[in-house]
Amino acid sequence: MKITMHGNPLTLEGKQIQKGEHAPDFYGLDGSLKPVFLHDYSGKTIVISSFPSIDTPVCSAQMHHFNQMATEVSEDVVIIAISCDLPFALHRYCAAEGIDRVVVLSDYKDLNFGQQYGFLIKELRLLTRGIVIIGKDQQVRYVEYVPEITAEPNYEKAMEELKK
Repeated sequence: MKITMHGNPLTLEGKQIQKGEHAPDFYGLDGSLKPVFLHDYSGKTIVISSFPSIDTPVCSAQMHHFNQMATEVSEDVVIIAISCDLPFALHRYCAAEGIDRVVVLSDYKDLNFGQQYGFLIKELRLLTRGIVIIGKDQQVRYVEYVPEITAEPNYEKAMEELKK
């Protein structure tokens, strides 16, 4: 997968996850620095919204979109938003912006998600923008690595997949 930022090529590290694969467990840190694992949500459909930095307009728009989406899906769906931002910055942003429907995690410490799912941008030590949907059976149902990280993901296509 090739990704760019303002047309400049970037390198993704880690194994890029593919549709149909078993979703590997990963963890991120919540606002209190507590590890939260993917397996904590077993039995639910999981939407992962990956983004580079909450302090950019596109990432903020993505966060708001998924927070709204969380109000439109069943209780069997969990939306996880993850970036390499510090947990404190994510917590501050969510409190200020009213983001209260998504599980917000930081991958800054060990890059656990970024490396296991292939979302880590080598040159920036940030996560690239994208979406992963994992079914209740822990199988990956949808993957989007946004080719130009300054663009928003395809929310409509992800929502279509979620409704299947």
